[in-house]
Amino acid sequence: MLDIPWNVRSEDNYDLNEARRILDEDHTGLSDVKDRIIEFLAVRKLRKERGLEVLGGRGSGAIITLVGPPGVGKTSLGESVARALGRKFTRVSLGGIRDEADIRGHRRTYVGALPGRIVRALKEAGTKNPVIMLDEIDKVGSDWRGDPSAALLEVLDPAQNNTFRDHYLEVDLDLSEVLFIPTANVSETIPAPLLDRMELIRLDGYTEQEKVAIAKDHLLKRQVKQAGLKDDEVTVTDEAVMTVITDHTREAGVRNLERELGKITRKVATKVATGALTPPVEITQLRVKEFLGKPRFDNEVAARTAVPGVATGLAVTGTGGDVLFVEATSVNKEGNGSSLILTGQLGDVMKESAQIALSFVRSHAVDLGIEPGAVDKAFHIHVPAGAVPKDGPSAGVTMTTAIVSLLTGRAVRSTVGMTGEVTLQGLVLPIGGVKQKVLAAHRMGLKEVILPKRNEKDIDDVPESVRNEMTFHLASRVEEVLKFALEERASADRAA
Repeated sequence: MLDIPWNVRSEDNYDLNEARRILDEDHTGLSDVKDRIIEFLAVRKLRKERGLEVLGGRGSGAIITLVGPPGVGKTSLGESVARALGRKFTRVSLGGIRDEADIRGHRRTYVGALPGRIVRALKEAGTKNPVIMLDEIDKVGSDWRGDPSAALLEVLDPAQNNTFRDHYLEVDLDLSEVLFIPTANVSETIPAPLLDRMELIRLDGYTEQEKVAIAKDHLLKRQVKQAGLKDDEVTVTDEAVMTVITDHTREAGVRNLERELGKITRKVATKVATGALTPPVEITQLRVKEFLGKPRFDNEVAARTAVPGVATGLAVTGTGGDVLFVEATSVNKEGNGSSLILTGQLGDVMKESAQIALSFVRSHAVDLGIEPGAVDKAFHIHVPAGAVPKDGPSAGVTMTTAIVSLLTGRAVRSTVGMTGEVTLQGLVLPIGGVKQKVLAAHRMGLKEVILPKRNEKDIDDVPESVRNEMTFHLASRVEEVLKFALEERASADRAA
């Protein structure tokens, strides 16, 4: 009880320029996130100056939740926020927690009883107003011992966390001065009541230019130090970093990029230690090939879409945006067997999208220029990779395009990626995750993206450097998608 900092608090740093400098020093890019943190600080500063810190016993806090794929800097951003505020920082890992007592504590009558993780985090920080990062809040489970996410409702609600009661302490604890920063990979798995108390800030990944800057400003320095080398002993060219990014990693964040740079610096350290190289060493594209070997990834879009019946779709997963290929082929119908075969570990929503796509094509065959009788066959739709589960409605336009491409013999243009939900009437409905999908298309070398017309406003979220290199086609009907996506009939005939 005496170890808990009841009245010890650290003084907040309200110098907004200094706070921005610290955030910029620690992280490249992420301007939206930094702006929101500066806004938070500005509000705290004004409330303190005007004596509005507490209203009716309630704190005035916002729960800023960082949502994004692995490796984009969510955890390290929390540490930077604490440094910018001048507060203590502590982290509580929530991944895999299934017992409510982990949050609220055990009652003292139990053998081995302990306070909950929140109280222990306060004790570790030593102040009553630290920054507490609740890591992986989307991976909290529940079982017969209770639901930890329900216990977190009280912790994260600014209207009631000034009287948080831990079962072990049995005394009201004021958490209203604590800045909680939860992190998550996806928001869909966070329980709705908990999500309602949060303000989501999305970190959607980095462009290739941002990754180059991050590698040179932060990652390489860290890896050089870990390899026992000095900063001036290893330099790397922008072209070499870009080669690592494009040929050896395919991710929204920079975790694998740092891992690959670590391999390079260790090999340099080995050669320096054995006398094979003398510092300073410059890492060029040739040295990247020597140290990392053959490229792990190559641009396969053109080869995959060279035949009719294959379309390039865009999707969002827990690890960021991704490009997926939808393959369609027709087979002779056997008896009363199914007219649609689906493979590739598709979820229920995605299966329904395929059924809608096929029904639309069959009912509009004449308008789409499809030979009579061609639509009466059975169809097999496959979405590689077969080992990865997939779901969601946004592959509707991709499946429709793949089927029409197959039946008309017109290949899908290799520079085009597409996303959108389709209805039986042929309408293209809006989808989510536009920024992540466009970044994934850019990573794969696609030059054009077909989006639903109602997603036009989301294009502004895409970084300007990527927007300038991409062409966006907006479609409200399937016919418009096909016009943008399929090769001209004449060129398709020549290719045949």
